Amino acid sequence: MSADVSRRIVILRHAKADWPDDVADHDRPLAERGRRDAPAAGRWLAASGIVPDLTLCSTAARTRETWKLVVHELPQRPRTVYEERLYEASLGELIAVVNEVPDDVVDLMLVGHNPGMHAMADALAGEAEEDARSRLDHIGFPTSAAAVVSFTGSWKSVELGTGRLEAHWAPHD
Repeated sequence: MSADVSRRIVILRHAKADWPDDVADHDRPLAERGRRDAPAAGRWLAASGIVPDLTLCSTAARTRETWKLVVHELPQRPRTVYEERLYEASLGELIAVVNEVPDDVVDLMLVGHNPGMHAMADALAGEAEEDARSRLDHIGFPTSAAAVVSFTGSWKSVELGTGRLEAHWAPHD
């Protein structure tokens, strides 16, 4: 596949999680609000015409549960890989994971955690649609938030400032 292919990364933060006693952070489930917001994120993606070819999802319970509720709203289920490295990933670790994506993937989704998801959306966006940038700057990256960053090239070429922030969405703004 040509290196001048237009690609998109959909960056999705998990929905609102609960904080039950005696549950490890990795095993925290979604809160009731999270179970309401995650499908709304899926509906926004579907209405935007965004269906990823591949979704890389953190192995944490709250990200897996978020993805299960989001994907139910999409017109087709993308290939999904549960990726341990997305849990508590730094910006550098997230970019390293993206750089490994095969070039037959055009639209990629990452389902993960803050602060990494917010940092990824912000750092990749060398350019931005004015509304998307103002939304990201104003409301940040709350639970269930999504950002769409486009770029041209191979996944190996993704680095800071190489993309364009096309859209930013959050359920409660």
